[in-house]
Amino acid sequence: MTGIPNAPDDKHLRILSTTDLAGIDISLADVVDTVEGAYRTLHAGESDNPRKLTVKPRDGHSVSYAMLGRDGSRDVVAIKTSYKHGLDKDRDAQHYYTALTLYDDVTGLPLAMMDCSRIGSLRTPAVSALLARELAAPGARSALVVGTGTQGRLALPFLLTTLPDLDRLMLSGTHPEGIAAVRERLRAHFPDRDVEVVTDVRSAAAEADVVVATAGPHTPVAVEAEWLRPGALSVLVGHGLAPSTLHRADRVIATSEAQMNVTGTDMADDDGKLPAVDAEFPPVLAGAAVGRRSPGERIFAYNSGLVVTDIALGHRFAQLAIAQGLGTEVPLWQ
Repeated sequence: MTGIPNAPDDKHLRILSTTDLAGIDISLADVVDTVEGAYRTLHAGESDNPRKLTVKPRDGHSVSYAMLGRDGSRDVVAIKTSYKHGLDKDRDAQHYYTALTLYDDVTGLPLAMMDCSRIGSLRTPAVSALLARELAAPGARSALVVGTGTQGRLALPFLLTTLPDLDRLMLSGTHPEGIAAVRERLRAHFPDRDVEVVTDVRSAAAEADVVVATAGPHTPVAVEAEWLRPGALSVLVGHGLAPSTLHRADRVIATSEAQMNVTGTDMADDDGKLPAVDAEFPPVLAGAAVGRRSPGERIFAYNSGLVVTDIALGHRFAQLAIAQGLGTEVPLWQ
């Protein structure tokens, strides 16, 4: 059951704005648990996560996604839309809009429509942290994050949440404000920890047990397979890994092979092909499929967002927001 009060009738929709969601306090552990639960429910066959739809013009200046899903543990149906414009421009000149609309699949009434940017900024690094927990080599102690944008800024706090024994944190970034933001977010959650900013990415990658690539498409960084140490786990979220890390990996894990084939085409080989995935992450997380087989394997993990994780985390935010009286009721259907 949803656990959220419905709109007064079927004519209204509660809107949760960026400002409404920004003030909600939620722990990193709560986010990880919520996302993990969504994966386990999906693996159990109780949820539906169809392949996302994508629209991109020939010149590549924008990209749009539409994702429909159903969370069986919450009895919630949702639609997420995502639109980014200005992919050919610097980050400051880009426009990005994403929204999530939730419906109660028991009563048939709308629950809420919300800005999905904060949900995505939390969900994605939480998934990377779960991938690291399940796939990093035993005794992993060092991590390198490539990129200081939205996804890079919480990557290290989430990694420390699932791998608390990490004792060396490295960061590759070129934007001073982004580097400062990474440090600020890390200290907000782990006041006694700091990050080492690296300029020699090849040397840093050779010393990292976990590499998480979150950079934008204009990054000059492209970690190659031969730079990685034996046993390294490389996680691709955005950009920062060369295709060789995928094609020469000992094992390939994806949150969704179908979505990797849609959104991971920039990692294709010279023939335009991607390698087969050895296992998808939901069954690995549930213990039904093998993740890492040996300490020395180099593993490539593809982190593409599954809408069931957005639904679960969006539902959690809606619960917290509505309990605090946040949001605006809009008579959308009258």
